[in-house]
Amino acid sequence: MQGILGSVYEIVKTITFVLLAAFLIRYFLIQPFVVEGQSMEPNFHNSEYLIVEKVSYRFSEPKRGDVIIFKAPSNPDLDYIKRIIALPGETIKITDNVIYVNGTAIKEKYIPSNDLTLINQDENSSLEKTLGPDEFFVLGDNREHSSDSREFGILDRSKIIGKVWVVVYPWNNLEIIPHQQYSY
Repeated sequence: MQGILGSVYEIVKTITFVLLAAFLIRYFLIQPFVVEGQSMEPNFHNSEYLIVEKVSYRFSEPKRGDVIIFKAPSNPDLDYIKRIIALPGETIKITDNVIYVNGTAIKEKYIPSNDLTLINQDENSSLEKTLGPDEFFVLGDNREHSSDSREFGILDRSKIIGKVWVVVYPWNNLEIIPHQQYSY
């Protein structure tokens, strides 16, 4: 009888350890995310499975070009995926389909050349904002089909969950996400 109780105890102990380890990994290190919608095409596609790492932003600041997951400002039950375009303290201006950061036009090689970055779908509208501390300006890669900072405003750092690290499914899209370099 004692051997059976010892075996049951070891099984319970192992299961508890595995569940605790899974909980800690899921809530503090990495998190799965499924892309829903077309807002990040052509770089991320509907139903792709991603792994989001949650550690690096505890030790370093988010960078321009990082693809992040964050709590939607209008509904904290939803998570959004977008790309950081402007950083705290910077001034962003969007006019005539050009994005300026601190007065300098940025070139985004990951965006198709025919995509338009409009404000309220109006070619004559413009936007200019200076970001405060811990504020970011984010845009979807599919500018014509994205709810982003043009619509919901500036993103507070406290809403950021983590940085997209890797696409894991479908298998033919498997890749570690490179950091985008910007030319001015």
